[in-house]
Amino acid sequence: MRVFIPRESTSSETRVALIPESVKKLNDLGIAVAVERGAGLKSYYSDADYESAGAELVDDRAAALSSADLVARVRKPPPEEIASLKSGAMHISFLDPFNESALIESFRAAGVTAVSMEMIPRTTLAQKMDALSSQANLAGYFAVLKAAERLNRVLPMMMTPAGTIAPSRVFVIGVGVAGLQAIATAKRLGARVEAFDTRPVVEEQVKSLGAKFIKIDLGDTGQTDQGYAKELTPEQIKKQQAGMAKVCAQSDIVITTAKLFGRPAPKIVTEEMVAGMKFGSVIVDLAVESGGNVVGSRLDEEVQIENGPRIIGIGALEDRVAVHSSQMFSANIFNFIEHFWDAESKQINRDLSDEILGGCVITDGGAVVHERFKSD
Repeated sequence: MRVFIPRESTSSETRVALIPESVKKLNDLGIAVAVERGAGLKSYYSDADYESAGAELVDDRAAALSSADLVARVRKPPPEEIASLKSGAMHISFLDPFNESALIESFRAAGVTAVSMEMIPRTTLAQKMDALSSQANLAGYFAVLKAAERLNRVLPMMMTPAGTIAPSRVFVIGVGVAGLQAIATAKRLGARVEAFDTRPVVEEQVKSLGAKFIKIDLGDTGQTDQGYAKELTPEQIKKQQAGMAKVCAQSDIVITTAKLFGRPAPKIVTEEMVAGMKFGSVIVDLAVESGGNVVGSRLDEEVQIENGPRIIGIGALEDRVAVHSSQMFSANIFNFIEHFWDAESKQINRDLSDEILGGCVITDGGAVVHERFKSD
């Protein structure tokens, strides 16, 4: 079997789908790996590193795509490249399948087995393949560093001959993987941290990190079987916003991480809440790529509100730590391949009755096979 790793087509993308360490592990399984020249440079993995690991460096991208049995990348492919993949090949990457019906149709028409990394089930067995979680973890970490860099004050309490500096206050909204890492990072930097989530079950996790859990009575809330927060009613959203307004007004940094799987992100921080925040404070909207949690946030922009906070809406913050985000994504891809690798047939098992494959394979054998994306 032959795996191909192309350079990412999005110019802002700094990650690479496989790092040299994973290439060597695939070679050890008997899998040949070809890497487009320069694919890892933005992640600080040189072509020489790939050659030393056993990869073949290629310059002819089109030929490599058409001959590969499996293509792995971080971002979704350019539509024009899908038709060049050979029928029966497997393609693995983030695909944004809820918003990319035309892309899914292209995979179906090409007879390609399309694996969406967003759709990896959140189960114990699939945890090692869960790229959403691995990348969110780093995004939460970097969100705090970015906010601290843009804030006009220090985070920890300092006792100096000139007086005592009070710790900065950080408010994290949404306590998933990104939120938990943001809490942990802000605490390590010495901030006073508070957090809120619609799922009461996460209160213990927040407290275990040394942060305060903000309680707002929203009535019946909970989480999906995949561990995501359930969508709130309009009445619950209003209660939530009212409860958070006072905390936001007192905070130096607000980090929002609330996402709804397959839907636009909920607007949690209103224009009034933004206006009520301190001059010089900072908001980081980690949900900006799916519409944003903050009114006024704009993708890949930094918005300064007059006499108010600075709203940071940079997408894919994990790109800013490309060495480790590539390392983690690469491990997710390798673990997927290794888990389904049949050493006897030298092929990847494609039994869609498997819980993991059934959850993440969108197209196979010229058909849309995932129940959530089949046409009526």
